[in-house]
Amino acid sequence: MTARRMTRTGVVGVIAAALAATAFTVPVQAAGHEIPPTKEHKAHQGHSQTQRAMDDLVAAGIPGVVAGARDKNGTWRSTSGIGNTKTGAPRGVHDRFRVASITKTFVATVLLQMESEGRLDLDDTVDRHLPGVVRGNGNDGRKITVRQLLNHTSGLFDYLGDAAYVKKYMEAPGFLKHRYDTVTPDLAVRTALSHQPDFQPSARFGYSNTNYVLAALIIESVGGKTYEDEVRGRIIRPLGLHGTTLPENTSHVPGPHSRAYSRLSFDPAATKVYDVTLQNGSQSWADGDIISTTSDLNRFYSALMRGKLLSKKQLKAMKTTVSDSEDPRTGYGLGIATFTTSCGVKLWGHSGGWLGSLSHALTTEDGSHTLAYNLNGDWGWSPYIEEGEFCGVGGPARGAAKLDRAAHRR
Repeated sequence: MTARRMTRTGVVGVIAAALAATAFTVPVQAAGHEIPPTKEHKAHQGHSQTQRAMDDLVAAGIPGVVAGARDKNGTWRSTSGIGNTKTGAPRGVHDRFRVASITKTFVATVLLQMESEGRLDLDDTVDRHLPGVVRGNGNDGRKITVRQLLNHTSGLFDYLGDAAYVKKYMEAPGFLKHRYDTVTPDLAVRTALSHQPDFQPSARFGYSNTNYVLAALIIESVGGKTYEDEVRGRIIRPLGLHGTTLPENTSHVPGPHSRAYSRLSFDPAATKVYDVTLQNGSQSWADGDIISTTSDLNRFYSALMRGKLLSKKQLKAMKTTVSDSEDPRTGYGLGIATFTTSCGVKLWGHSGGWLGSLSHALTTEDGSHTLAYNLNGDWGWSPYIEEGEFCGVGGPARGAAKLDRAAHRR
């Protein structure tokens, strides 16, 4: 989810804040906190550049970073920077955080499982399962398929691009007033349909959070259960993702977690930072509401790629991609993106950006090497963490100084 590179696919319009790195307004702790080898954490020699990239992000102004990786040598976890700017407490390796659009891979997995059970077809129209819901201003659910929702070729306007919605729920002072409000999926859909579509279905790729609100409504229509219950029953419990929760309309982050920070402004000159840790989970819902950990995300994506959640047919469908015209080197499948590193490693995964949280979860195609990380500040991103992990190369000495402009897109 960033500067429209699929390395960060999924960050669609939260706050287009800082154009370049600026000093954080409180002292930050740049030293990393790498967990020493134990029975659980085998000795590693290949994560030094990953750690360096994390430290560079903190040196450039991000409060803190937590990362975890799994490969043939075992499990590695590490942090850099701080988790609480008031107390100076460091980030923790077991931190839970809002994963934002990484949620979309969970949603797509559920729908693909339902297809394998014969409960729906990816080429069903939206109108078949949500009759009359998508209508008006040139929008027509009779011409949009479930597949087009999942691979973002529906053409539907992204409700997070609506100026009034952004002002009320994502910018200061609106967010501060409404952060605890419960928001229904209907509001997101109505907001999107108040706009004409961006393009006709299947004409091109166009990332829209609206697609996944509708996808979850289809899950509920087909399954007769809530979207949350389907994700818990089909993915979270079977995989033992004990640090992963769906907040529904609660506002806290359960379990160990750091504070989350945002500038709550589209003004690139904005410097005031707000603590946005508490926010009603319904304001993201199925397009980005899940709370998780680096360990759980690594387990999820590894299991997904190894065929533990989907049949070969469904996994092939998930990995059938469309290209992003802004970066044709990358591709987007059904709730999952792919790109190739500078050293030629093909990766699959998703990124997520929301107020106070930027995350990325990645895996090699065979699921044998995974990486997940989170930043608890939402005003910048750098590609060097994944480059460091999968290629063993670093960026500039202060790599985070090359923070991506659109790093705040969900």
